[in-house]
Amino acid sequence: MKRTSRGIRTANRYRVLRQIIAASPTSRQELAAATGLSLATVATLVGELLALGMITEVGFEDSAGGRPRGLVAVNTSGGALIGVDLAETYVRVELFDLALNVLARADEALGPGEDRPEQVAGRVAAAVGSVVARAGDGGARVLGAGVSVPGQVDRDTGVCVYAPNWDWHDVPLLDLLAGHLACPLYLDNPLRACAVAELWSGAARGHGDAVVVNLGTGVGAGLVLGGGVHRGVTNSAGEWGHTTLVLDGRPCHCGNHGCVETYTGAPGIMLNLREAQPDSPLLRPGDQTATVDALAAGVRAGDPVAVRVLRETARYLGAGVADLINLFNPEVVVLSSWVAAAFGEPLLDEVRAAVTRHALRRPLAAARIVLSPIPTDPVCLGAATFALEGALQPAGKGAGRHAVGGPR
Repeated sequence: MKRTSRGIRTANRYRVLRQIIAASPTSRQELAAATGLSLATVATLVGELLALGMITEVGFEDSAGGRPRGLVAVNTSGGALIGVDLAETYVRVELFDLALNVLARADEALGPGEDRPEQVAGRVAAAVGSVVARAGDGGARVLGAGVSVPGQVDRDTGVCVYAPNWDWHDVPLLDLLAGHLACPLYLDNPLRACAVAELWSGAARGHGDAVVVNLGTGVGAGLVLGGGVHRGVTNSAGEWGHTTLVLDGRPCHCGNHGCVETYTGAPGIMLNLREAQPDSPLLRPGDQTATVDALAAGVRAGDPVAVRVLRETARYLGAGVADLINLFNPEVVVLSSWVAAAFGEPLLDEVRAAVTRHALRRPLAAARIVLSPIPTDPVCLGAATFALEGALQPAGKGAGRHAVGGPR
């Protein structure tokens, strides 16, 4: 897609604010050196961010005998951001300040049969109201709320086009939320949320090309190409979990067989365990989280079945990650989301070994494979950053769906 001058200016705003968040307080000269932008461009962008109330002047530093340099820092009291991680089994909401620090958090479980769109919208609204109330004054001036929902979404219309695990088709999710929440709303899916989170606050910051592998109930890859998140023509890029790994393999809910997700997503890992030991005490039927946690604990304790399941899962995952490295030639591959966090370093070690067996030597040598360093829920953080990016857009461009009314 052709980049307009306005789009380039907005992307540069992102770059400058990302660097200020990473290195507050900082000078305009340091920002120019870190971003590669000219000092004049940085000075203009800093002026715009000051006018938006997102940063503030915080004094001066000496400059080796020259004029003292003015310092700027994030204005943490300049507004708040809401990130919503809407998953198959829960709703998690976190409230952030402008430095992307968590101020408050709320969780709502979604039980079987609680997946009607109106029900889900009500649970999201309840969780948002809870975090805003819990934050007190810190919840004042909410700039926006980002909502991550599994599946395919239309960002422009706020419609969840297809969420296979709920059998949602063309659900106007932001319209449903607009009756509850009094702030601009932004919709996307976990692949983009995790990629944006890593770009702003994680392992992809400062890198032009990165792949963020999202390992949860579903599996996918958020793509950072040329310094920005790549969404594709229909906002569907990154559906790597539905690429074929095993011909005529396990059936997938997408209608295909042998998808990456069927061997490396949480339900696939449960099936790997059943195949290794059908009566395993590590298996918690109907509970993905408990089974993955039990397996992770078993790996740490040296349980042979748990270790075998981890290696088998990593064998499939490594082949898939090698494909991503060969295709996109990234600087970094980040293993993210709750399954990666549960297994941690043992999974990372096994995946690195498996990737080495499959990836081409030259792109592999240029790529680091790491766990996400983000300490909070990366999906919530990325969703909140959708709202931050929306607030940084010029007036009339990329605005979120403006909701009416207040939290109920």
